Amino acid sequence: MAVSRRGTGRDGRPTLEQVAARAGVGRGTVSRVINGSPRVSDRTRAVVQQAIADLGYVPHRAARALAANRSDAIALVVPEVESRLFAEPYFSGIIRGVSLELADTDIQLLLTLIRTPKERARFAQYASGNRVDGVLLVSVHKDDPLPDQLSELGIPVVMNGRRSAEEMVPHVDCDNVGGAQLAVEHLIGRGRRTVATITGSLDMYAARCRLEGYQEAIRAAGHEPDEELIASGDFSEEGGHAAMRQLLTRRPSLDAVFCASDLMAIGARRALRELGRTIPGDVALVGFDDSSLAQHMDPSLTSVRQPMEGMGRAMTRTLLAEIGNEGPDHPGLVLPTELVRRASS
Repeated sequence: MAVSRRGTGRDGRPTLEQVAARAGVGRGTVSRVINGSPRVSDRTRAVVQQAIADLGYVPHRAARALAANRSDAIALVVPEVESRLFAEPYFSGIIRGVSLELADTDIQLLLTLIRTPKERARFAQYASGNRVDGVLLVSVHKDDPLPDQLSELGIPVVMNGRRSAEEMVPHVDCDNVGGAQLAVEHLIGRGRRTVATITGSLDMYAARCRLEGYQEAIRAAGHEPDEELIASGDFSEEGGHAAMRQLLTRRPSLDAVFCASDLMAIGARRALRELGRTIPGDVALVGFDDSSLAQHMDPSLTSVRQPMEGMGRAMTRTLLAEIGNEGPDHPGLVLPTELVRRASS
């Protein structure tokens, strides 16, 4: 049977009207079939689907999204400066996981950096205009109001990490306490007697958890944590370098250091070498992340592996479920960590 081209789109492709005419139904019925509405009988659905197949009709993505009140876009928001985003392998691992999970969808990913309250307010206003279907938040600090602002606006949001143990916004995290315990237990098991730590930014729950894991492992070995062996860093290489020099000034006899990130471990290694300490001969060194940096350091860095790519993928799956009103009953998912032993310890 010949197919009439009346109603064909300007690009020559079949239109919704053509499908409706061939199936003998209204345009709205075709739209409901395409969007999966239950308000269509099985017989009518089959007729419309056959007409779609006969004509080779492909639904217009933008129109379908508009009909469903969807933008087919999600935002990945990082409340950090550009220098940290591009310096830390952690962020690239998360972004890679998000991108892989979206690869087989039609959803666009928007990367947004937020550095000031003004930028935060501007993004919340942007998101409230139905420009994104949901938001992924990475590297959230303790007092960040954005997750709650987005939730109040009815925008699905999933965080990487938590602001506190009582976090109710959906989130995906790793076992920060357990990972830190593994690192310190390993150092103590290797005969190290004076184990120090360099923390991350303590306004971040992950950093506080890694400090807690360090302290629990020290107590489990029969000692009380010594404040002189705890130095604050900020997850940066320079922060690790400054904290390591501070620790050596306070306690020159220390023989092991657990750093709350691989990047800080690089800074600590530099400080140790400047002051004539060998690794691992004089001081054993352990990081956290197990990024590509750990494998290529000299000596290679023992590190706690957190599944960065896996967290990115899990965050994305959770957000897509939230967007589809199929989110889990529990607010959070915690993925396991493991210790990867290398030459530095």
